[in-house]
Amino acid sequence: MFLLGLGLWSGLRAPSAISPGTQVPSASTSPVSAARGDPTAHYPAFLPPEAHDVLQRIARGGPFEYRQDGGVFHNRERRLPSQPRGYYREYTVETPGAHDRGPRRLVTGGDPPIEYWDTDDHYRSFRGFKVRPAQVRQ
Repeated sequence: MFLLGLGLWSGLRAPSAISPGTQVPSASTSPVSAARGDPTAHYPAFLPPEAHDVLQRIARGGPFEYRQDGGVFHNRERRLPSQPRGYYREYTVETPGAHDRGPRRLVTGGDPPIEYWDTDDHYRSFRGFKVRPAQVRQ
């Protein structure tokens, strides 16, 4: 009985490797449809419209607008779970009115991506999210 309780308790704890500003993912995922560039994918409401285009480009493998896009994100701030070098990739999300790349980025984990994070403050905080396929209309 103790082991069952311990297992349930450990499953309810928030992951400690993610910074306090990180939100728990809010949608289900389908890495296969997302990786294939499924145009019917749904995105969380908190993502700006500019991020939708970037996610579609990620799913298609490009092309990307900035040479840094698709480059390794090193997680130097240690705000994402610890993973081997090269696991994370970063992508620029356009910031309306910015004269440079701006502070908004998407970071993916895995190849093809199976984990996604959004940051609108240049890596100070992250919101995890997942991509799920849309309901197919018959």
